[in-house]
Amino acid sequence: MASIVKSLRVLGDSTRLRMWLLLSQEELSVAELQEILGMGQSSISTHLAQLKHAGLVEDRRTGKNSWYRSKPGDAGVSRLLGALQNEELAESRQDQAALELVLRKRQDKTRAFFDDMAGRLGREYVPGRSWKSIAEALLWVLPPLVIADLGAGEGAFSMLLAQRAEKVIAIDNSDKMVELGSALAGKQGVARLEYRKGDLEAVPIADGVVDLALFSQSLHHAIHPERAIGEAWRILKPGGRIAILDLVQHRFAEARELYADVWLGFSEVDLESMLGRAGFGDAHTAVVHKETKAPFFQTVLAVGSKPAL
Repeated sequence: MASIVKSLRVLGDSTRLRMWLLLSQEELSVAELQEILGMGQSSISTHLAQLKHAGLVEDRRTGKNSWYRSKPGDAGVSRLLGALQNEELAESRQDQAALELVLRKRQDKTRAFFDDMAGRLGREYVPGRSWKSIAEALLWVLPPLVIADLGAGEGAFSMLLAQRAEKVIAIDNSDKMVELGSALAGKQGVARLEYRKGDLEAVPIADGVVDLALFSQSLHHAIHPERAIGEAWRILKPGGRIAILDLVQHRFAEARELYADVWLGFSEVDLESMLGRAGFGDAHTAVVHKETKAPFFQTVLAVGSKPAL
């Protein structure tokens, strides 16, 4: 009885309870727990120390890394606390989604390779190789699509896409951006690019006419990101796809003043959850770029599909 009372006292804290439930499913590192729970290293370490002291968690070291898992203990404690996995903890679904994402990252060995290649591509000179040439090659092997560039700004991305797309509809809520983008398209003779003034949460495009809805560093300017994603769903054809390039959640608060950012980026779990709630399937996220200078912004890619009829 004493061990049960002690365990329940330690697990009376919701964060430690969430941590214990996660570690009962999978052995995790401090860094992985940070990513799942969205907490700093010192807080995670403090909670782990209390769980270890109560005999609920054990660790093992491999080189410089430590791995933690729940420790088999009193059968009564295990039965009682195991039942909590079936209860509706406020954060349980989000924690489960974050755990699945972390485990998927472990298995994604090719991502580490491409992260390394991306870092070298900008620093090491290789004759004839550039991101623009790679983008051009990919555009020419893709089928012509109707693309909505949502939050297009001056239209640099739209101009590139319009070289191959059936049509690009560039949406921006700034009169000056629409004027500038339209003028540049006309000057360059890009006939497949059309600018329209509109808001991300009320896109001036008819239902079900777009093959690809693209947010390129624009979603964090939306007051209600989920509404913007819902608008992408509305304008997409059945079987159409959404692609979001945005900042990974960060703490550089000055971005609100410097860049008029409404949101300080998004976590991969946030984006997958928003896509799922909007109805998109086959959602996938990946961190595709990491800046090497302060404030060390990172770029996340999120993609999903609107089910075909």
